[in-house]
Amino acid sequence: MPGTADAKKDSIDDSTYTETYTRHLERRLRALETEKQILQAERSRLEKETQTLRTELEKLRQSPLITATVIEILDDGRAVVKSSTGPNFVVHISSSIPKDKLQPGMRVALNQRSFAVTQELPPPRDPMIRAMEIEEAPDVSYADIGGLKEQLREIKETVELPLLKPDLFEQVGIEPPKGVLLTGFPGTGKTLCARAVAHETNATFIRVIGSELVQKFIGEGARLVREIFLLAKEKAPAIVFVDELDAVGSHRLDIATSGDREVQRTLMQLLSELDGFENRGQVAVLGATNRPDILDPALLRPGRFDRIIDFPVPDEESRKEIFKIHTRGMNVDSELDYDRLVSATSELTGAAIKVICIEAGMFAIRDNRTRVVQEDFTKAVSKIRDRGKGDGAPSTLYA
Repeated sequence: MPGTADAKKDSIDDSTYTETYTRHLERRLRALETEKQILQAERSRLEKETQTLRTELEKLRQSPLITATVIEILDDGRAVVKSSTGPNFVVHISSSIPKDKLQPGMRVALNQRSFAVTQELPPPRDPMIRAMEIEEAPDVSYADIGGLKEQLREIKETVELPLLKPDLFEQVGIEPPKGVLLTGFPGTGKTLCARAVAHETNATFIRVIGSELVQKFIGEGARLVREIFLLAKEKAPAIVFVDELDAVGSHRLDIATSGDREVQRTLMQLLSELDGFENRGQVAVLGATNRPDILDPALLRPGRFDRIIDFPVPDEESRKEIFKIHTRGMNVDSELDYDRLVSATSELTGAAIKVICIEAGMFAIRDNRTRVVQEDFTKAVSKIRDRGKGDGAPSTLYA
């Protein structure tokens, strides 16, 4: 019987060994399968990277293209182009480009060997023009404007309605005003209203300073004006706001220097864009100036700026609204007498009132206080009224 027991024991040992070895092989198999999957994924990644590098290499091996401008489309399907290198060429058009899509004046790319038109290029854009486009709407709404109810109503009618409800004008059978000119003393809210319109509408807002259109070289100012309106048409609905319009739109003189003549060329291009042969579509034009008396008569005639909106000095009710707007975010005394502030700020503009609120806060900070009291505003009003009187110069905060 001892032999039988030893045989049974050997059989158990062999079975245990076999199971242990089998589990070992299974674990080894799973590890190899996992390793195989990792290697396959790495191989796939490397193949994609190789294909990308080959594509990039093919692009680098391609001959460079020549830029040109289309001059004329011939009846036989060819085109006359002006190369950037100088001469004109009669060239074939690639079959991948629809021939009815090419128009005179378009930029195209030419093959360096055959000079065939291979692709259409976007129109050139000056980086300065791109910088004028405001992507995000300004954070100023109509609620941030004190007074100016009549002015805001006219701006809504002439700028906001044509952009938001163009079908309303079609039903009535009239064309919306082409341009609106904002006039008034500095600080009365012209630029603020333009920013509010941009906030309330979903239109692209393009802000231009009149002095930016005055360029050194001949024709550069006119080119900027042309590209500004081309950008506005591409981004329509859009608002073009020309601030300080008098910098480029003053009276034309019979006797002028070369610099004056360049400004006049820019003005003539602006006149053409405001009331030219081509329809502007959903592009509204806002102009602002402190000196409407020096603007050229051709700029003010109906058809260019159809509506002129004057921004007056705020009256007592408007000044009270402006004070409440600028103090609603301030930690002011609950017993602040607004009527007293209104009576003390006669003939001051809205910009001056904003500065008074800031100065009142600075007086509180100077005394290590977190609450602004009536006395701080009284000191601020006195400081602003005394501004500019020391040297006899008038203050720009007054109307």
